[in-house]
Amino acid sequence: MSYQALYRVWRPQNFIDVVGQEHITKTLQNALLQQKISHAYLFSGPRGTGKTSAAKILAKAVNCEQAPTVEPCNECASCWGITDGSIQDVIEIDAASNNGVDEIRDIRDKVKYAPSAAKYKVYIIDEVHMLSTGAFNALLKTLEEPPKHVIFILATTEPHKIPLTIISRCQRFDFKRITSQAIVGRMELIMKESDLVHDEKALPIIARAAEGGMRDALSLLDQAVSYSEGHLTEEDALTVTGAVGQEMLNQLAEAVLEKNAASALAILEKLLMQGKDPARFAEDFVLYFRDMLLHKTAPNLEESLERVMIDEAFVTVAGKMELERLYEYIHMLNQTQQEMKFSNHARIYLEVALVKLCQPHTKPAASMPEVQQLIGRIQTLEKELQKLRSQPAQPSEQAEAQTAAKRPNRSSRGFKAPVPKIEKVLAEATKQDVQLIKSRWGEMLDFLNQRQMRSQAALLNDAEPVAASKEAFVLKFKYEIHCQMATENKQFMDSISSILQELTENLYQVVCVPEDSWLAIRQNFIKTQKTESTEQDNEQEEDPLIAEALKLVGEELLEIKD
Repeated sequence: MSYQALYRVWRPQNFIDVVGQEHITKTLQNALLQQKISHAYLFSGPRGTGKTSAAKILAKAVNCEQAPTVEPCNECASCWGITDGSIQDVIEIDAASNNGVDEIRDIRDKVKYAPSAAKYKVYIIDEVHMLSTGAFNALLKTLEEPPKHVIFILATTEPHKIPLTIISRCQRFDFKRITSQAIVGRMELIMKESDLVHDEKALPIIARAAEGGMRDALSLLDQAVSYSEGHLTEEDALTVTGAVGQEMLNQLAEAVLEKNAASALAILEKLLMQGKDPARFAEDFVLYFRDMLLHKTAPNLEESLERVMIDEAFVTVAGKMELERLYEYIHMLNQTQQEMKFSNHARIYLEVALVKLCQPHTKPAASMPEVQQLIGRIQTLEKELQKLRSQPAQPSEQAEAQTAAKRPNRSSRGFKAPVPKIEKVLAEATKQDVQLIKSRWGEMLDFLNQRQMRSQAALLNDAEPVAASKEAFVLKFKYEIHCQMATENKQFMDSISSILQELTENLYQVVCVPEDSWLAIRQNFIKTQKTESTEQDNEQEEDPLIAEALKLVGEELLEIKD
């Protein structure tokens, strides 16, 4: 096939062409210029935001004959070979179909071989979250310490499915959804370079339907151009994306404002007959009122409008609409959207919502006689309250008040250390176990911060593991209040155990103790152990012959020589 889709033809070949990810491209360009290239990268983010494109551009930049440079030249033999796939040193792997241990072992065996035509061997593993647990484990050591001529670039849309041991070995870059303005700007460039004619309102409709993905936007643009007859119009874009035109939304809002339910239902019927999706229509109507709310409260934020273009009809409707009504409409339509998701009759919910919007429920105002009656009752209650306050207190009430004043406030109970659990850990503790936990303690704190548990992790600033067995360890806190807060947070304790299990491959139970209690418990345990040891030694050293002699003559007449 000679024809290629627009998103393939216009795939970025330089960092400057990667739209909406300046925070990532700037960092990579600085690293290239300063020759601080990492051995492993993790690109994560929604679909169609430029992860694989950025990986290929990075592969070209590190192997470019003009390196170090911020952009690949796309003219040298290395850049051309990587672009057309003729150089085998840049290997792109689809982890969705190559997710087994054998495939990763094959990579592990081949990384030691030097590149044949380029300076670096680059492995681009797409959808890396699809790898099996065994495949991740096979990749671990190679990913941490690959040969100097190898770079790994992992791309994924679901980073939460990747083990922390993999993430910690990579430089992570999070790609964000591309704004509608950036998508429109890129599509305008493509339309201009392709000599295609379009209406001004057509491209924003396609950009909104793409939901932040450039590839989705270019696929819809390709479809809309094919549907149009040489000139891409607003109606063509609406038909392809299934969105509702602003003119119809303005008419519907006018009908709702005038409480004309018949007209609103007629417009809805017309839209559904054109094949519009009810769920998509509800979303468009919510965004329409949202943009109207922004237009009324913050007119300067015109760039933040997602659904509407500021035209005369929209301004007229917005001028008649009150803010309280907009709040009510947005809330009601949002509730209708949620109900439509779990129903096979989405149209019915939408029709009911329109009728409610046209007949908003308002509470009847209280009549004047009722208001006067309420005011009279309030005045009567105030007089009775004032009368009760002016009366002297009864003797029993005075005694009760004095008793309450003398009664000391109960202080909160102090933290009670779990002595039996601590003594059990001490009885089974080894030096190797506690050293293993201490060696991984810093990594465990980093993982807690990555999991957005910084406030809880702050409790561990003055805490340290002091004893450990194979199954549990004692965590000493400098302050009793920190110890109590940590113990009462079960989720926090479980997180510590799970992270240490990943780092040490042992599942530990955490036993918390304040520093003062720990010193007393430890000293008492040592003293008890010495006493028991002495008694055991005495029992073991007692000779039966000597015991019998003591019975016969007594201790005064018996002399024992070794």
